[in-house]
Amino acid sequence: MVVVVLVASLGCSEAAPTPDLAGALLPKASPRPAFTLTALDGSRFDFEERTRGRLTLLFFGYANCPDVCPATMANLGAVMNKLTSQDRRQIDVVFVTTDPDRDTRDRLAEWLGRFDRETVGLSGSADELAQAQRAAGVGVAVRDSSAGRYTVSHAAQVLVYSPDDSSHIAYPFGTRQAQWAADIPVLLRRWTGPR
Repeated sequence: MVVVVLVASLGCSEAAPTPDLAGALLPKASPRPAFTLTALDGSRFDFEERTRGRLTLLFFGYANCPDVCPATMANLGAVMNKLTSQDRRQIDVVFVTTDPDRDTRDRLAEWLGRFDRETVGLSGSADELAQAQRAAGVGVAVRDSSAGRYTVSHAAQVLVYSPDDSSHIAYPFGTRQAQWAADIPVLLRRWTGPR
C-alpha cells in the first residue's frame, strides 16, 4: 500500500520536531476545520462545533488498512486507555474513514473498539469525505485497485487541534506509544484557549 504523507498541504514543508514534543511544529497555525459527517450512531457530527475548545486528534484512514491505520490506532488507543479519567475527558480522538464502501457503521465500530471505545468514528459520502480531507488540509485519499481487490492511499499523519481551536503540530506515521504518552500531557497544557 502506498501511504501519502502530505505535510506540505498543511503548511508543514518546513516543520520540524520541537525539543519537547515528538510531532512536527507547523510554521503557521491552521484553524480547526469545518466539516460535517455521519457518526457511528447515525447522527450528524459537526467536527468544528463538537470538538471546539478541546484537544482533538484527527486521523484519516480505513479499517482494512494493512499497516498504517492499525499501528497508529493501536498506539493511540493504548495511551488513551491509560490516561486518568479527568485527562481522557478533555481529549477527542476522531477517526474519519477513507473507505466508506467497506467501513460500514458496524464494521467501523467493531474495528475502533479494539483500540479505544471512546474514539469517534465518522463516515459519509465520497464527496463529503473529500471535502473533510480538503478542509483539514490533507490530500484526498485515492483508491488503488488490483485484481478485484483494493487498498486506499491516504494521508498518514495525525493532526492535533488544541483548545485554542488551531493546529500547531502534526504527528507522522510511526509515532510510538511512549512518544504519545509523553506528549499528550504537554499538549493538554500547551495551547490552552482562544487567542
